[in-house]
Amino acid sequence: MRRPLVAGNWKMNGSTASIATLLDGIRSGLGAVKTADVAVCPPFVYIAQVADALRGAQVAWGGQDVSDQDSGAHTGEVAGAMLTDLGCKYAIVGHSERRSVYGESDEFTARKFAAARRHGLVPILCVGESLEEREQGITESVVARQLDAVIALEGVDALADAVVAYEPVWAIGTGRTATPDQAQDVHAFIRGKIAAQNGTIAGNLQILYGGSVKANNAAELFAMADIDGGLIGGASLDADEFLAICRAPDQS
Repeated sequence: MRRPLVAGNWKMNGSTASIATLLDGIRSGLGAVKTADVAVCPPFVYIAQVADALRGAQVAWGGQDVSDQDSGAHTGEVAGAMLTDLGCKYAIVGHSERRSVYGESDEFTARKFAAARRHGLVPILCVGESLEEREQGITESVVARQLDAVIALEGVDALADAVVAYEPVWAIGTGRTATPDQAQDVHAFIRGKIAAQNGTIAGNLQILYGGSVKANNAAELFAMADIDGGLIGGASLDADEFLAICRAPDQS
């Protein structure tokens, strides 16, 4: 039985003061979260603060990105070893904003995935289509291409140590959300594609949904057979909203 995971991606938001308040709220409400694993991914500069605040709590933390390089003259980059040094468990790779805004290719994302694993981090591999691609009816081919780049470099067995997050680009930060059935269809496609190569890995793989998940739609989304939690953006910046999403698997 796959245990749900709810991971908050804070993106480029927060301050020392606001993060302290957010973490206090999350810690105080964790007792009501029964069936989900919980994680937060703050901006790099606040990871140490998060690590100090969450030690001993049932919340993991991670980076919003990771360099494909291990060290050296790579100004502005953050290596996997630096994340593990700060106690990170996860690293998000291939988020749609990295792909679309910063031009990161499938192959580059695969190298970041490999770097995360090399340093003992669990990659949260983001895949998903744009609105134009959905309207063209090529969602599955886009998602397959993104997965294939990772599998070609690392092999399907690498997914045993990873999480996949399906995030339809057209539903991120727009207020639009894929219907539970739309999301389930893509999640089932992802699991089926991996199952064609390794059924055990596919059966155990956590596949998260990311795309305007809120407290009022999380339970319905998480009730789908192949949706194993969420990668939460804006709603993760509000402790009450985030905790309500973390409790949603109990209602599914």
